Amino acid sequence: MTENQQNSKSHKAGFVNIIGNPNVGKSTFLNAVVGENLAITTPKAQTTRHRILGIVNGDDYQVVFSDTPGIIKPAYEMQEAMMDFVKESFEDADILLYMVEAGEKDLKNEAFFNKIKNAEVPVLLLINKVDQTDQKKLEELIKYWQEKLPNVEIFPISALHGFGIDQVFKRILELLPESPPYFSKNQLTDKTERFIVNEKIREKILKHYKKEIPYAVEVETEEFKDEGDKIRIRAIIYVERDSQKGIIIGHKGAGLKRIGTEARKDLEKFFGKKIYLELYVKVNKDWRKKAEQLKRFGYKSE
Repeated sequence: MTENQQNSKSHKAGFVNIIGNPNVGKSTFLNAVVGENLAITTPKAQTTRHRILGIVNGDDYQVVFSDTPGIIKPAYEMQEAMMDFVKESFEDADILLYMVEAGEKDLKNEAFFNKIKNAEVPVLLLINKVDQTDQKKLEELIKYWQEKLPNVEIFPISALHGFGIDQVFKRILELLPESPPYFSKNQLTDKTERFIVNEKIREKILKHYKKEIPYAVEVETEEFKDEGDKIRIRAIIYVERDSQKGIIIGHKGAGLKRIGTEARKDLEKFFGKKIYLELYVKVNKDWRKKAEQLKRFGYKSE
């Protein structure tokens, strides 16, 4: 037996993919289980646009958690690309985590729901936000989902407050297949530093702007210079129309300054270094509907 075969026998690894409707708490769960604010979280639907991996390592295991966009019926090109990320997560899962919240019924996409129903890999149903319901309603919910999906194991959790996370993680380790690690043991995510910067800036825009503005925005980091004790970053906020550019910048630049200050503080926490952040706003007309722009921003492969 080779050394690699011995290692694979004594080591577990696999992809644990989180799926569900928008706003059920998938990103909050990912951050809780990984122990880092990898995925941005806001109360707005479609906060998560990409598939983000969060990697948890132990001496004899590697769990590759995958956060995905909330399941919707796509209305334009970018949303179709987002749903492609969800499709991928069904294809390479070793374990599926189907997350719902108290009072919710079914997925917004029947085809995806049928995939869960007929999944050939273990499915753990996580009923999130149980702190917002009472025992009687929770028991009714569990009964409802047991009848709807008899093949799944059900775990009541509160991702925000850390309730039930340990039990879910313990069960995942039991179900994980034997395999060598897929990534380096000191790796936290598959995403680049620039992606993290883009998302932290976008999170602040989601937080402070209403209606269509947050959904018309994409962020691209043009420069990321790590100078040892500090990092210099230059990023562009793209919008679809001139009027949106003015709204983002705000009166005398106050809006843009607020985004920059809040994002810089978060990035300093994440990277553990002083951050110098320059932000600019540019118009990229109807980028959400253009295939070449979606490729550029990482929504479609080449």
